[in-house]
Amino acid sequence: MICGVLIFHQWTQFALWRLSGDRTKFDEVIVVIFERLRALIAEQFSVSEDAIDMDTSFTDDLGADSLDVVELTMAFEEEFDIPETDEEILYKLVTVGDVFKYISSKIDW
Repeated sequence: MICGVLIFHQWTQFALWRLSGDRTKFDEVIVVIFERLRALIAEQFSVSEDAIDMDTSFTDDLGADSLDVVELTMAFEEEFDIPETDEEILYKLVTVGDVFKYISSKIDW
């Protein structure tokens, strides 16, 4: 699963300079973000964490409806202490990877 998380380094390279070039710390932060997100989603949808990867679709794989997505959004905003998600962005969060990328962009590194 860690390999799946590390694939996303290409689009998160912007964060490296914010960590003073400490690649090990960056890798650890990325893994922790994904593990916390995966646990949150597993709890929210009553599924095994092992069933969740970056490609997991909220509607297709987890059977989420719009209310489920709103509840999940509120949960990850609280979990990661990020500001309220704009409704326009909310509709673009289709997969776990989308949410992971969004959270990563909002966290104060």
